[in-house]
Amino acid sequence: MSRTPLIAGNWKMFKTGPEAVAAATSLAGLASDVADTDIMIAPAFLSLPLVSEAVAGSNVKLGVQNLFYENEGAYTGEVSAAMVKAAGADYAIIGHSERRQYFGETDDAVCRKVKASIDGGIIPILCIGETEVQREDGKTFSVLDKQISNGLNNFCSRDLSSLVIAYEPVWAIGTGKTATPDQVAEIHGNIRSLINKLFGNELAMSIRILYGGSVKPDNVSELMSLGDVDGALVGGASLDAETFIQIIRYDK
Repeated sequence: MSRTPLIAGNWKMFKTGPEAVAAATSLAGLASDVADTDIMIAPAFLSLPLVSEAVAGSNVKLGVQNLFYENEGAYTGEVSAAMVKAAGADYAIIGHSERRQYFGETDDAVCRKVKASIDGGIIPILCIGETEVQREDGKTFSVLDKQISNGLNNFCSRDLSSLVIAYEPVWAIGTGKTATPDQVAEIHGNIRSLINKLFGNELAMSIRILYGGSVKPDNVSELMSLGDVDGALVGGASLDAETFIQIIRYDK
């Protein structure tokens, strides 16, 4: 089954509104002839409406770095799926390792956010990944299996037709380290096998699995050549449009 690659940029807590607009406008121009790869950038919440206007009519889609699982209510500081959808978001990054590490986000919260995204017409990008200690202890697969099983608890395959999974080895994020091609191939294959076990072959073969661990122009082609790698979740290298377009054009 053919899966359209997705190259997604997570801008994290970088760029003011004007800076985000400038970078997004540049990227939209550079990527105007990209036809067979989906492109997404996730600016900070405050920049989302501004960037949405800047990339309107282009092939650059927008995402958010988080959302809350309730539709509305007395939840100071949170935003709902409906709010980000109205502001122009098509994707939501959910369960990023930094959300889990710094803000105590649990698998249960991740599961509820996945549901809120789907219910709100937002494509969820479910992030999973192990720490360096967990890898050294031989717990990589058990950690990933738990994050997927708990993060997708009580869903059926029909619910998850838009789901994207991003494998982000925590030990490789922002460190310059990258999992070897053999490691990535093994882990992505295991993820697809688990989806098959939990939800069936149709979803397993259609779901896009991204790699997210210090992806750069000089390693993206090798990573994308692996059969179970369907794209990349890019951090720092997505902040500069000239660098990010090199990743997007990995085989162009």
